[in-house]
Amino acid sequence: MAKKKYYVVWMGHRPGIYTDWESAKQQIEGYKGAKYKGFPDRAQAEAAFRKGFGSYLQNSLNASGKKSTRKASATIAGTDKILSKSISVDAACSGNPGKLEYQGVTTAGAKRLFHRAFPLGTNNIGEFLALVHALAFLQKQNQPELPIYSDSKIAIGWVYKGKCKTTLPRNAKTAELYDLIDRAEGWLKQNPITNPIYKWKTKVWGEIPADFGRK
Repeated sequence: MAKKKYYVVWMGHRPGIYTDWESAKQQIEGYKGAKYKGFPDRAQAEAAFRKGFGSYLQNSLNASGKKSTRKASATIAGTDKILSKSISVDAACSGNPGKLEYQGVTTAGAKRLFHRAFPLGTNNIGEFLALVHALAFLQKQNQPELPIYSDSKIAIGWVYKGKCKTTLPRNAKTAELYDLIDRAEGWLKQNPITNPIYKWKTKVWGEIPADFGRK
């Protein structure tokens, strides 16, 4: 008797977790760019769905190393050049902690898409919030596959873990900032990450398009 499997549909007509292949198949047939995967138990399926396809793919690539499949290798190769159809995010902090701002722009042309500023914060917090803002922005724009670039490994890690691991004191001066951090963490808990997040290769490509030019 075949073992029961659980099917995660990250992107399809109706994203969710399905307990039989026929139901899952209905969600991906005719859906361009469908993202799905079978898992041996419900716990793994629920964790994968909650973290999103981007997080699942990143973890798979990290675990596979030199034994990457052709599909995984193609994904890695795709990051060797700048994907012009994408957005880039960055943060700037005058002092650390200090006056903080972040923004998101189109990678091609650096057209500003969003911007926020706070009287006190850290650069890592700004990078984290910029990424979550980008994810939420693209969800509203119905662009669940558009890549996002960030030059912060720390922020990318925080996003995939769903937690802003800052040690900045929570007080009156940081109340507005922490309100947004709480909302960002809540958004990550409620929404799967579907957009691929790529590390910007500063040494190869120069400063990220969203850079504030203060270096």
